[in-house]
Parts: sequence; C-alpha cells; structure tokens
Amino acid sequence: MIRPASPNDADQIVKIYNYYIKTSTVTFETELLSAKDFADRIATILEKYPYLVYEEDGQIIGYAYAGIFRTRIAYANSSESSVYVHKDHYRKGIAKKLYAQLLIEMKAVDLRTAIGGITLPNDASVKLHESFGFTKVAHFKEVGHKFDQWLDVGFWQLML
Repeated sequence: MIRPASPNDADQIVKIYNYYIKTSTVTFETELLSAKDFADRIATILEKYPYLVYEEDGQIIGYAYAGIFRTRIAYANSSESSVYVHKDHYRKGIAKKLYAQLLIEMKAVDLRTAIGGITLPNDASVKLHESFGFTKVAHFKEVGHKFDQWLDVGFWQLML
C-alpha cells in the first residue's frame, strides 16, 4: 500500500537509506543518519513536497519523495525526485508504483518539472526514469568521489 510518509516513519526509512549510504554510490552521503535527523528531513520536505512510503504488513519497504532542486526562488516549481527500495524487495515493481504515484502528486501541487539525478552507471534507474518519459538532459563527469572512485552524474527531466 502506498501512503503519505510522516516523520514517525523515520525509524524504518532511515534503515533503507543507511544501507545505500554504506554500500552504494546512488547517494553521495557518506555518514550514516540517525532516525531523528531523518525525521527532521521528512518534516522539512513535507512542508512543500510529496513524500510517499510503500508499506506491506506494517513494514516500509520503499519510499519516494520530491524535494528542492535549487535554492533560488525562480526554481520553485522544479523538483528533484528520488525513490529508494529495501534491498530485499528489488525488482518487484515497487519503485515503479511509488514513482507513478509521486508524479501524480507532484502535478497536484503545481510542480512543473521533475528532475532525476542518477549516479552513473545505473541501468536500472535510467530504465525506470525513461519508462516514465524522462529524457537525459545533462551528464557531469567525475563530480562525486566515494569508495575511492570518481563518479559521473546524469540528470533526467520530465515536464509535468
């Protein structure tokens, strides 16, 4: 079931996110977060943007949210979107369901464009974004450094 997230979900969501911090380059964060820190992030995002969780039997196994793209006021109707799924639930269509609902909710709050930043290579994320009609608009070489490697980032955009 997909439902709106709340700061009370932080205990479960942060476990999903911390896994990615520890094991992957999909996030450029390198320090694990506490549930309190994550609850604060959720609350801040919910002030303006949609934040969703996918829950089964009381367990959150995925989440998606829209967030600020850039801080300057002229960017106010553009948003960067993200989706994360628990490692034990990959390839079950959860990310696709979350993203579909997120895009609906982004339109409902009058966002004009969704932007997905993807650490490259990441074929699964590229495929997910392109399945919704996102198109690649930028590729930045070696802009991140994690796990002793330089990382490229691409940006995909969808006009809502």
